[in-house]
Amino acid sequence: MSDELLDLWSLRDCVRWGASRFNAAGLCFGHGTDNALDEALDLVLYAVHLDHDLPADFLDARITASEREAILRLLRRREDERIPAAYLTRRARFAGDWYYVDEHVLVPRSPMAELVERRFEPWLDPASVGRVLDLCTGSGCIAVACAHAFPDAQVDATELSEAAAAVARRNAREHGVDTRVRVLTGDLFAPIGEAQYDLVVSNPPYVSEAEMAALPAEYRHEPALGLAAGPDGLDVVRRILAGARRHLAPDGILVVEVGDSAERLAAAYPDIRFLWLEFERGGGGVFLLTAAELDRHFPGPEET
Repeated sequence: MSDELLDLWSLRDCVRWGASRFNAAGLCFGHGTDNALDEALDLVLYAVHLDHDLPADFLDARITASEREAILRLLRRREDERIPAAYLTRRARFAGDWYYVDEHVLVPRSPMAELVERRFEPWLDPASVGRVLDLCTGSGCIAVACAHAFPDAQVDATELSEAAAAVARRNAREHGVDTRVRVLTGDLFAPIGEAQYDLVVSNPPYVSEAEMAALPAEYRHEPALGLAAGPDGLDVVRRILAGARRHLAPDGILVVEVGDSAERLAAAYPDIRFLWLEFERGGGGVFLLTAAELDRHFPGPEET
């Protein structure tokens, strides 16, 4: 170890050093943090088994030689391999809680967390929510968070990837809601039969071919199955729109994240009155549709 690295005596020293290295290397952020300093802090605290609620003064505590080695090992992997911090720590925060993640699932980062925290008010009466469906559940974070938000509701979560479904089941079990969160393997609505729900939510794949080709290295560690959605990024969303009304209760709502594909979606369906939601903590590209609005455009029982 170089003499320069031996000068890293405290947690704060390591965070500052890591952030400088990340910025110099031109790393890309967006998997839970949006800057080098927060990313370095997350990795440093994880390496020494401390939480983010650590009193600020403790950042100046001296570290041991073995702790320094563990910290530097994580920081160097982040820099050299361009692996998002969440995959190095095997954890990500969503709606205030930590979830297990690995390379079989996308790193949770949806602005939909704010909606879950607000229990989808004012568009739903929380007391009336008895059944929730989460399509393309991935890590299961939205499904589990909905189970916390609606403690009397049953939550179904569908996922095409069996490996991702296993992660979702693990998170449901670790959060103590596995008796109310049923993770089903299959394509969108296929595993649920004729069931109807008060709330259908989804953070599906919505990245276009051109956007996939331009993704930074960090995003290439994520499963393409959870990102790629055809030439315009709308392949999966089109199928959700076509099938959602069949599975919505008469007063139910559909909430879907489409990210940067929002403009393309609005152009593809100019007659649909999408309600584009706003978020206090940033993010966008999430629409809400009522069952009544879906009835205007996708009538009839048949799913396409």
